[in-house]
Amino acid sequence: MSTKTETPPSRMNSTQAWVTYLSKVELPVLANTLRRIDELTDSSNSTVNELANVILNDAQLTSQVLRLSNTVFYNQTRTQVSTVSRAITLIGFDAVKSMAISSLIVDSLLKRNDRPHLLRCLARAIHAAVQARCLLPKRNEHALEEVFIGALLMNIGELAFWSCETDQANDLETKLRAGEPPVEAQKDVLHTTFAEITRGLVEAWSLGPFIKEVVAPGQANSKAASLVRHSVEMAKLSENGWRGSEMESVMEALGKDIGENPAVVRDQLKINAGEAARVAVSLGIPQVTALMPGSQSDTRNETTHTPEVDPALQLQILRDLTHSLTDKPDINEVCQLVIEGIHRAVGMQRVVLLMGDRGGLELIPRKLGGRGTESWKDNFTIHKDGTGPLGTLLPHASCYVYRPRSGTETVPYDRWLGNVPALVGPLKAKGRLVGLFYADNAAADYVPSDDQLMAFGHFVQNAQLCITLLSNS
Repeated sequence: MSTKTETPPSRMNSTQAWVTYLSKVELPVLANTLRRIDELTDSSNSTVNELANVILNDAQLTSQVLRLSNTVFYNQTRTQVSTVSRAITLIGFDAVKSMAISSLIVDSLLKRNDRPHLLRCLARAIHAAVQARCLLPKRNEHALEEVFIGALLMNIGELAFWSCETDQANDLETKLRAGEPPVEAQKDVLHTTFAEITRGLVEAWSLGPFIKEVVAPGQANSKAASLVRHSVEMAKLSENGWRGSEMESVMEALGKDIGENPAVVRDQLKINAGEAARVAVSLGIPQVTALMPGSQSDTRNETTHTPEVDPALQLQILRDLTHSLTDKPDINEVCQLVIEGIHRAVGMQRVVLLMGDRGGLELIPRKLGGRGTESWKDNFTIHKDGTGPLGTLLPHASCYVYRPRSGTETVPYDRWLGNVPALVGPLKAKGRLVGLFYADNAAADYVPSDDQLMAFGHFVQNAQLCITLLSNS
């Protein structure tokens, strides 16, 4: 997470003020790394080494790139890739560069914030990027990745803005929630627009001539830039379904961009939407799949769905748990496996195991999993007597889906805790409550499915078995 190097002005009142603030105060590391990666424009040996080094300098970025390198979206040969240099050789310089940029954007911004507006913007950006890449008539690798990154970064100003905690972000959020037209609200609160901030950042961060063309005002100068713009517009409209006059118009425009009729485009868009959801999961943000259009539904009121349980991964982790319990069980090892199972196999974004404190009156965090749980370590507390803002989380006799009540008290360190649906499961020793597992999806506040609740219960049962074995020994 980037740290602030100076006290920001209380209110920014021009495009340049926002560009300077975002570049120098809030996101200097992201700006510099994107600039370095974007400057690497050929695949000579020296440049390949430079790209590999930029990626290898960041452990999180390395793991993300390798995960993406093993997806069908990038690696249709399905040859297993285990090193960055092998990924560049097998999949291509531009593709790995594209993976690095998308991973950086996601990680850098979500580390800072989980506002609903940021998640929705990320969902749109990933959806548009995948659509542009999939729709582009078969060209060389460089062109494919150019349109992907162009669509991903076309609204970088908006993404950067929502990743920062500023008074103006809170003010704009309030105006948008009240239904004010977005551009007018932006001008009123920011004294500029997201489009202007984006153009400023593209220039300041040296993001290259193609992205500059994509975000420039007026008509697009190339078919590729036009495809990117229409893909971004389509991604936004698709949140209200695949029908409607505006969607029909953008499908016609996309058809002209790629030389296909609108009916063929519509069918392709639905297939690509499923691919976009898989890419989001590979990027480590399964929660945004609920904000993407369903590829099966064709109504205007499309429902969103929770990420599916991964039965193969669930079985693998449950086998590891069984093995851990056959010998002398280690409570730390078992609970760590349970946390990982709930996070990765059940598909819950944030997971915590709370256990009783020394005084026996409170439950406090013992183990954490997932992005966005950093503030929980020193703050998340549940009073065993059910008092306090999170007393309503106290579990039933068994695992259950927690549903927030209206008027639930919030906690200052996490806007979602207690206010979104969650999975909760108790741990008991000789009839007494000694701990509980809690898991939610933060801003993507959909209700966990029955399958997720059942899988969650399987994992919690293993932790309960371990505690029972230890308390009886």
